[in-house]
Amino acid sequence: MTTPVDSSPPGSAGPQGAPEPPPYDPSAALSVRGLWKRFGQKIAVSGVSLDVPAGSFYGLVGPNGAGKTTMLSMATGLLRPDFGAAWVHGVDLWARPDEAKATLGVLPDGVRLFDRLTGRQLLTYAGMLRGMDKDTVVERTGDLLQALDLSADADTFVVDYSAGMTKKIALGSAMIHAPRTLVLDEPFEAVDPVSAANIRDILKDYVAGGGTVIVSSHVMDLVQRMCDHVAVLAGGQVLAAGTVDEVRGEQSLEDRFVDLVGGRQHAEGLSWLRGS
Repeated sequence: MTTPVDSSPPGSAGPQGAPEPPPYDPSAALSVRGLWKRFGQKIAVSGVSLDVPAGSFYGLVGPNGAGKTTMLSMATGLLRPDFGAAWVHGVDLWARPDEAKATLGVLPDGVRLFDRLTGRQLLTYAGMLRGMDKDTVVERTGDLLQALDLSADADTFVVDYSAGMTKKIALGSAMIHAPRTLVLDEPFEAVDPVSAANIRDILKDYVAGGGTVIVSSHVMDLVQRMCDHVAVLAGGQVLAAGTVDEVRGEQSLEDRFVDLVGGRQHAEGLSWLRGS
């Protein structure tokens, strides 16, 4: 009987014949080595190794199906990898999960919130889950509601929030315990420009104060303006990684991304599509 790939423990070297990944970087906010994940016959992530410098604003970009969400889920302990390992500020995520996750604030993509709570209750619940004392939770909840421009809606059920408000309250839940690193999967998706600007300001202040932000996004211009480091993923692999200037070279980040990923289609077959 063939042993399924999913039974292999995190930290194993990788599939037979895969190259040995380099040693991890203990100084990095997040260091992943040789991450693999298969769903049925599809390999979603194949041997990803990546280092996120502490104090950086790190962008993760790639087309739909590139493996961004799967990689981030494995790197934050939300999904068990088939092979590979991750370290958060030098702490092995799978060997010492409680210690590693205590320094992380995570905003997953597509994970439902407890939306039958009010905004205030949700932030309070997130803080109590982190083991914070009640007085600190109350104080930080008020600070976050004000900073996120949600004070007027603090006692409204989250299910009645707009998409932008929901993203902001989810961000607040990820930040309430003052993590050293924030991992945000598509935080600007379906968010209006005003809410997006508020979120960007909060994240910039957080990085200026010594925090690390890892953000995935499809919006190249946003990543180019906001991030100082970037990695390009496609087909479950890292195609390029480094500072934004190193990756884009003399091009815009969007043009460099298209060159790396490929797939631009020409429209000769739509000659019938003409404006009247």
